[in-house]
Amino acid sequence: MKIEYSNNLKSIPPYAFAEISRKKKALREKGKDLVDLGIGDPDLPTPKGIVSAMSDAINDSSTHRYPMDAGRPDFRQAWADWCKKRFGISISASDVQATLGSKEGLCNLARAFVNPGDKVLVPDPGYPGYANGACLLSGGIPVKMPLLEENGYLPDLSAINASDAKDAKLMYINYPNNPTGAVADKAFYSDVVDFAEENEVIIVSDLPYSEIYFDKKNKPISFLEVPGAMDVGIELHSFSKTYNMTGWRLGSAYGNPEIVAALSKVKENIDSGVFEAVQMAGIYALTNYPEAPALDEYNKRMDTLVAAFNDIGIEAKKPPATFYLWAKVPAGETSASFVNKVMEAANVVLTPGTAFGEYGEGYFRASITSPSERIIEAAERIRNLK
Repeated sequence: MKIEYSNNLKSIPPYAFAEISRKKKALREKGKDLVDLGIGDPDLPTPKGIVSAMSDAINDSSTHRYPMDAGRPDFRQAWADWCKKRFGISISASDVQATLGSKEGLCNLARAFVNPGDKVLVPDPGYPGYANGACLLSGGIPVKMPLLEENGYLPDLSAINASDAKDAKLMYINYPNNPTGAVADKAFYSDVVDFAEENEVIIVSDLPYSEIYFDKKNKPISFLEVPGAMDVGIELHSFSKTYNMTGWRLGSAYGNPEIVAALSKVKENIDSGVFEAVQMAGIYALTNYPEAPALDEYNKRMDTLVAAFNDIGIEAKKPPATFYLWAKVPAGETSASFVNKVMEAANVVLTPGTAFGEYGEGYFRASITSPSERIIEAAERIRNLK
């Protein structure tokens, strides 16, 4: 029997990290000790209190049945309360949808609103899930919004083709931003609201890094803090980065009730909800940890890595948020050539900027989600590249 992929699946480009994975495997087979700064997966354990809450919940047999589709009422209320305390935004528990992390939510939103041939505005460089898992898998056409250094890695809304703007169903924004570490302010978000109203495009704000920041006096904000944002958009958040819970698959979608309801309808037909014991652990996390437990550790790691690259002549600026360092490759190098050189000469794995799109050329990304001693080791290896 001939196995034929769908046109949507065939439209997705090759996995950007496949070549890096191949080279890592080859070097490890040769006995090389690699320090992997390529992936953004917290190495620190989930806080013990959250684990204990999960253990207690698992032992409660009432959590063993199908979860409620939109999420437990107490989980949804806990999320609404957290949003009020953290961002000052007022949402009803009924306007919250529990998700399997934020990735699932942003992809299923496309299923809810994108028809084959519809345009979707996506950041470039940006998380590949926006263009691939969300847009292309739904038969949409991704339209790139360049994130340029001279614009603070914010898209120039005025530069978006008028026809593309009018035809677009969704716009994905992501601040604090992966991979650049940039943050957005209320002025930019106000412009996004105006753009959405003028072009009747739904805004999907992906906010999983809001609690990973380095200036406690200037915390990242929510898109929904801006007047009018609730009318045009939805926000997605995740417990993955804040509480070191990447494998737990827990997040929230909240915002415009009609948009949330559309996501809920998709999920009703695709999955049976988030395991209730995980939701109960999430309630514990929201009510017992006023900030990300790893913030101070991440701060030290980022300082170590920034200093190392500056010591070899690469201008690296500490980002305001996320656990990613984004910097230009040296003159005469491409993203791929520099990353390959560092991997082979220093046994340190970085990610080329092109893994995040066309406009990532000339840059690299380094993650600080490896143990501190390995970050220090990577810094010394980098300094030896002089």
